[in-house]
Amino acid sequence: MVNTNNKVMSLKDAISNNVKDGDDLILGNYTLSICVALASEVIRQKKKHLTVYSQSSHIDLEYLTGANCIDKIITNFISVIRGNGNVIRGMQSGEIEVEEYSNFHYNARLQAGMYGFSFMPVLEGAIDTDLFRKRTFMGENKFKLIKCPYTGKDILTVPAANPDVCIVHVQRADKYGNAQYWGAMGSIQAAALASKKIVVSCEEIVDHEVIQSSPHCTIIPAYRTNAVVETKFGAHPTPVAGYYRGDDFFNDWAFGLMTSDERTKRWLDEWVYGCEDHNAYIQKYGEFYGSNMLNSLRCKPFYSVPTNYGEPHPSWDNNGIHTTLGIKYEEIEKIMEKEGIFHE
Repeated sequence: MVNTNNKVMSLKDAISNNVKDGDDLILGNYTLSICVALASEVIRQKKKHLTVYSQSSHIDLEYLTGANCIDKIITNFISVIRGNGNVIRGMQSGEIEVEEYSNFHYNARLQAGMYGFSFMPVLEGAIDTDLFRKRTFMGENKFKLIKCPYTGKDILTVPAANPDVCIVHVQRADKYGNAQYWGAMGSIQAAALASKKIVVSCEEIVDHEVIQSSPHCTIIPAYRTNAVVETKFGAHPTPVAGYYRGDDFFNDWAFGLMTSDERTKRWLDEWVYGCEDHNAYIQKYGEFYGSNMLNSLRCKPFYSVPTNYGEPHPSWDNNGIHTTLGIKYEEIEKIMEKEGIFHE
């Protein structure tokens, strides 16, 4: 049954209605399709004291850290390829606490949260690493050893993650909140479904019939979604499969300026605070680079082979003959009566 609650709203309302100071906020995307527009709106609304989960440690995390929105980070990776960024400086100064897991442990926590478990068993090899030994704000709750009820052996576990809010960017959604994503999946679905609230931005809002015709692409069902925002180029400067490639020049320029507090402030003042909303950001980009720059990023179509969801359903034809058995109903009754399984 279709959820008829229309969840489409503005970027401003989506964040103000669902994200509050002190929340555990998870950046849902992994490496690609980064939720830049949503993260930028969190910054504009000056949300503070967030604990942020991030698997990719991309530009969204750098923005939020540079804007002093974050107190704590739970992650498995922090990029230092582009130099001494906001996250690294925050760690070094002690302004930000970071709890580090491996990719496997990070995903195990989300899987537990998604399935409603309180913990997830993980491989015990981590016990011999600094991932297990070094702990910050999670303390003894980062990992715990329990006795297996079947073997009596010690099992290493991680606690379930259930963030207050997930912000995530996808290719398309309908107005009810059925969200579809394809490409590098990573922990996107688990990040969303483990969370208490889900805010979705998408490249386009499509008719519900489009969602119904491609169910294999749906990663978030309508009943779990709290807000849907149509946000074209909502992941810029990162790529979105089927829509646009990454804007490498802009991306590297942004990261290059995140190496000092002064430069970060100047960048955020111009490209986040200086834009009233995402539409203003896109307009500013066009004025700065020329109107054709964004269009040059658009992908050429490269379609996958269609999926056939056809399925024959038994029925009776115009002559009263069953399409599968090839006999009439009266004959079926006789067979059932003969076998003693016919009931009036």
